[in-house]
Order: sequence, then structure tokens, then C-alpha cells
Amino acid sequence: MELVTILDIVIGGLLMGGIYALIAMGLSLQYGVARVLNVSHGEFIMIGAFITWVLYTLVGINPLIALVIVGPGVFIIGYLLHIVLFRSLLKSSVSTAVFEGNSLLATFGILYIIQNVAIIIWSTSSKGYTFLATPVNLGGAIFATNRLVTLGFAVVIGIAFYLFLARTRIGKAIRAAAQDPSAAELMGVDINRVLALCFGLGALMAGLAGVLYSMCFSIQTTMGLGFTVIAIIVVVLGGLGSIPGSFIGGFILGILGQVVTHFEPSLSLAAYYFIFILLLLVRPKGIFGK
Repeated sequence: MELVTILDIVIGGLLMGGIYALIAMGLSLQYGVARVLNVSHGEFIMIGAFITWVLYTLVGINPLIALVIVGPGVFIIGYLLHIVLFRSLLKSSVSTAVFEGNSLLATFGILYIIQNVAIIIWSTSSKGYTFLATPVNLGGAIFATNRLVTLGFAVVIGIAFYLFLARTRIGKAIRAAAQDPSAAELMGVDINRVLALCFGLGALMAGLAGVLYSMCFSIQTTMGLGFTVIAIIVVVLGGLGSIPGSFIGGFILGILGQVVTHFEPSLSLAAYYFIFILLLLVRPKGIFGK
């Protein structure tokens, strides 16, 4: 295999891996702490992508600036959604298992509501825009500038998010709630606020991933569910509840997917499912799982 081909596979894999990492980090937080297996997670990616498209094509706002608009906006939606819906489900559920089942069903409803509203507004046709499309030569391989910028921002956002959870007071409260909610509450942690915060932060990461994705690829209102499936696979690969595992797992899956796509594009999704099944059989706790 030629060096140019290897570079193309690696850079392309890292690009998708960076987006997968952000998505999975958000889902890992939502399920690992808030105990909501959010199958509507991909719809927040779609929302972030389409809001960015609207801001750029109709208002002329730079997609990189859109990150600081879309992120907080999607966070507020996720935060309020947890307060209004999932907090009520948690109070009415007799056990954690019952809550997880009820919340799973609820997120299916959210998925179809968001998706159908988006279809009414934007239809099912593909949308896209051109941004930083100037070619860059790396070792003979040609890449659009927007892809390299997207990769850089994905890495920076992922590292910043990890440091936020590891170094800040709020991050420590989140990690305490993940390990033992009852003990954390006894130590003064407002569990209800932390759970809502986790769901909102998960939505924020998905929204930011949507912004970055829209910079490089065409977008559709029906693209959300596919990203949710990939996020679940990455979370299992990295280890349930492990933020570093989701970050690294995203890049691993991105590169593996790019390798498969190079040889047979039609098998990329099948390869993801194969990895998922293999993990469940061989190492269900994932790379960093405990």
C-alpha cells in the first residue's frame, strides 16, 4: 500500500474518529451518570448541523463561530428536557431498572418527534455548504482544509471536556454521582441538578459534533439514528461510563471504518456491527471498563 493511500486512510479515519469521539463522550455521560440510554442522541447532532447550515447560508455566520452559538443552545434544550421529562420519570419509577426502560422508550418518542419536525422544516433532501475547501498537500495526499480544521477542533474540544470533568468542582460532582449517587447526595451534591447537567452536556457534545460534521459533509434530516448506533458502539468499545475510553474508542472506530471503506465501502456499517458483537462476546466491559 502506497504512503499516499495510508495517509488518506489515517487522516480520514482520524477525522471521523474525532466526530465519533465527541458523540460518544456525550452519550457516555448521559447513560453512565444520568442512566438514560438516549437513542435520540443522534438527533441533536442533526439539529446542530442544520442550525449551522442555516446560520451560514442565510445569515453568513462562520461555522466556527456557530460552535459557541449552537453548543449553549443545544445544552439548554437537553437540560430542560431532563428537568421536564426524565426527572418526572425518575420520580415515578420504582427502581433504576424501571427508569432505564421508561427513559429508553421516551427517547424513541423524542427521536421521531425531532426527526419529523426537522423533515417538515427542511425536507429529506441533502443540504450542504462550502467552507475552507482549499486543498492542502500532506505527503502527497490532498485534503480539504476544512477536514484538518475539523479534526483539530474535535481533539481540542474532547480534551477540554475531559479536563472539565477531571479538574473542575462540577466535574468532580459529576464523577461522584456516577460512582455512588446516594453517597454523593449525602456529601452535599445536588443530584437532580447534576443529572440534568449531564444530559445537557451530552446534548452539547452532540451539537458540537454536528457543527463540525456539517463543515465537511452533506447533511440530512434522517441522519441521526445512524450516529446514535455508532455512538453506542464506541461507548461499548471504550468502556461504559469511561470518558477517556469514549474519546480513544472514537478514533479507533474511525480508523477501522476508514480501512474497511477503502477496500469495500458497502461493508463499513457491517464492520461496525461486527466489532460491536465481538466486543460483547470477548470484552463486554470495553477497553477502559471496570
